[in-house]
Amino acid sequence: MITRYAQRNLSWIDLVAPSAQEVRSLMTEFDLDPVIAQELTSPSAKSKVERRGHLLYLVLHFPALRAAHSRPEQEIDFVIGKDFLITTRYSNIDPLHSFAKAFEVNAVLGRGNAEHGGHLFVGMVRDLYHSLILECDRMHEHLDNIEDKIFSNREREMVTQISMVGRMIHDFRRTLEPHKLMLESLEPHGERIFGQGFSYHVRTLIGEYERVRHTLEHLQEWLQELRETNNSLLNTKQNEIMKNLTIMAFMTFPLSLLVGILAIDTKHNPIVGIEYDFWIILGILGLAALLFFVFFKHKKWL
Repeated sequence: MITRYAQRNLSWIDLVAPSAQEVRSLMTEFDLDPVIAQELTSPSAKSKVERRGHLLYLVLHFPALRAAHSRPEQEIDFVIGKDFLITTRYSNIDPLHSFAKAFEVNAVLGRGNAEHGGHLFVGMVRDLYHSLILECDRMHEHLDNIEDKIFSNREREMVTQISMVGRMIHDFRRTLEPHKLMLESLEPHGERIFGQGFSYHVRTLIGEYERVRHTLEHLQEWLQELRETNNSLLNTKQNEIMKNLTIMAFMTFPLSLLVGILAIDTKHNPIVGIEYDFWIILGILGLAALLFFVFFKHKKWL
C-alpha cells in the first residue's frame, strides 16, 4: 500500500508491505537504484547505511511498542532524496501515524520548515525516539508497581513480572544497539548531499538516541536491584519455612520415639496397664513438647 503526503516542494511516500509492482513504479518515478528497489520488497536482517548517487538508503530497526506485535522489533527503510522521503515498513507503527497527521496539518497551515528530505527523516526519527521514551516511562511505572508488590508479600507473583520487564528492556537495548553507528555513518554521506548543516541535525538525533539508551540503562539497573531484592526475600521466606519444618521434625521425633517405646507390649512396662495410663502418657508428651518449646524460645529459634 502506498500513501503520499505533500508539503510545499517536499513529498513523503509511505509504503506498507509494498508489492513488486508498487516498488517498480517508484523506481521509475524517483530514479531509484535497482538494488535499493529490490531491498524494499522484503525485510532486511541487519541495519545499514548506503549512498547511491544522489540518494541515501538507510535501514533501522525499532523496538515494537506495547508488545502489540509478534516480533520484538519493527523495520523501517528510508530512501532520502533532495525533495522526497520514501519510508517502507512491514507492519503498523503508531508514531508514524502521529507524524503523518502533524505533517498534513503543517502542509495545510503552511508551517512546514523542512527544506529537504533529510529534514523529514530527522523529524520522523526524532518522533520515533520520543515514542520510545514514553514506552520507557511505561516500563518505569511497571517497575514502580512491581516494587510496591514486592514489599506487600507478593514476591512469588513478581518473579514472572520481573522476567517479562527484563525481556522487554533486553529487546529494546538489543534492537537499538546499531543505531549510533548507523547515524554516525549517515553523517558524512548526508553532508555531501544536503550540505554541512545536516551534520548538526544528525548529531541531535544521536543525542536523542543517547537519551533513550541512558534511560534503558537506568531501568536495567533498577530491574537488577528489584530482582536481587525479590530473590533475597524469597530465600528468607524459604529459609524460615525450612527452619520451622526442621524444628517441628526435631520436636516430633523424640515424642514419637517415646510413644513407640511405651507402646512396646512388655511385661514390665512401667506405665501401660496402670490406671489412667493413657492420660499419664498424654501428659508426659505434653510436658515434653512444652519443654522443647521453652528451649527453642530461649535459643531464639522460634
